[in-house]
Amino acid sequence: MQKILQGAQGIDWVLAEMGCRRYMLVCDSSFPFLPIKKLFDTEVIFNQISPNPLYEDVCRGVEMFNANNCEALVAVGGGSTIDVAKCIKLFCRMNPETNYLLQAFSDSGIPLVAIPSTAGTGSESTRYAVIYFEGKKQSITHESIIPDYAVLEPALLKTLPLYQKKCTMLDALCQGVESLWSVNSTDESMVYSRMSVRMIMDHWYGYIENDSEEAAFHIMQASNFAGRAINITQTTAPHAMSYKLTSIYGIPHGHAVALCLPGVWQYMMDHPDRCADPRGSVHLKHVLKELDCLMQCNLDDKGLVLFRTILCSLQLPKPQVKNRDAELATLVSSVNPVRLKNNPVPLEEDTIRNIYNNILP
Repeated sequence: MQKILQGAQGIDWVLAEMGCRRYMLVCDSSFPFLPIKKLFDTEVIFNQISPNPLYEDVCRGVEMFNANNCEALVAVGGGSTIDVAKCIKLFCRMNPETNYLLQAFSDSGIPLVAIPSTAGTGSESTRYAVIYFEGKKQSITHESIIPDYAVLEPALLKTLPLYQKKCTMLDALCQGVESLWSVNSTDESMVYSRMSVRMIMDHWYGYIENDSEEAAFHIMQASNFAGRAINITQTTAPHAMSYKLTSIYGIPHGHAVALCLPGVWQYMMDHPDRCADPRGSVHLKHVLKELDCLMQCNLDDKGLVLFRTILCSLQLPKPQVKNRDAELATLVSSVNPVRLKNNPVPLEEDTIRNIYNNILP
C-alpha cells in the first residue's frame, strides 16, 4: 500500500524509514533550483533524461544504479522523471544483454520514492510509465512500479515556468474528466475523479494567474487524485490521440491532451446512443451531466463550453503545421486502438480525422 505524505518534512522521514545505505537520485534540470535540494545526501545522481524520455535514458540509469550498488531510488521531478525512475526500478534486475521491453516484468523489490515537482500527471501514484523506443511510445504497466512513497510538496511548483504550469494543470484536469467517463470507472475511481475536477475548477485561476500558495496546494492534491483515478480506469480517447501531437509538433503532453479532449467530448454528447459502456447510454448521459456540475455550470452541455473558454484564456501556442495533409494522415494512423476501447463512445477513423482536422490551424 502506497504511503502519501504532505510537505517537505515527509522527505526526511521517508529517507530514514527506508534505512538504505545508498540510493540513487533521479532528477531533471529543475532540481538545482528546487527549495528541497539540500535534503538529499547522495553522490549517485542520474539526470540524463530527455523531455520525452527514451529507452536509452532508462538503460543509462539502470547501468548507473547497478554500478553503484544502490539499494533504493528517489525521483524528484515531473512525470517524465518519475516514469524513468519507475522503469529503472522495473529493469534493474533484468538481463542487460536483452532488450528490457521484450522480457517478462516482475517486481525487483527496489524501494521507490516519488516527489513530484509538477502538478499534472499524478505519476507518483500510478502503475504506468511512458518512454519512447525507436520513436514509438511504449506504455509500461506493472503494479510494482507504483512508488512506495509519494511526497507532495506544493512549494516545488513555484519553480515552474508559466507555460509548464498551464500544461500540467490541463493534464490533471483532462485525466479527471476522462477517468469519470471511462468504461472502466468504479465507485472508488469516480470519487477521485470528482475531487480532482472540483479542486481544479475551484483553484486553477488562483494557481495560474495569482501564483497563490493555497491554490498550488489544492492543484497538487487534485493532480494526485487524478493520478489515483487513472490508475484504476486508464486513460481514454483524448490521451490516445495526444501522443503523436507531442512527437510531431513538440507540444507538451498536457497541452496536446487538452487540444484533443473538446472534440471527443462534443462527439460523445452528440452520439450518446452509440455508447459502448455496459452501463448504457443512460449512465453516460448522467456522467456528462455530472461533469457540467463539476465544471460549475448550472446548464446542461455547458461544461464543455467552459473547458473551451479556459483553454482559450490560457493562450497556448498553436501547432506549427508544415505539411497539413501528410501530418493529418500520420496523426490518424497513430491512434492506439487499445486506449480507444476505454472510451464510452467508439470513435471511427473519420471521426478521429475530423477531430484532428479541427485541431490543426
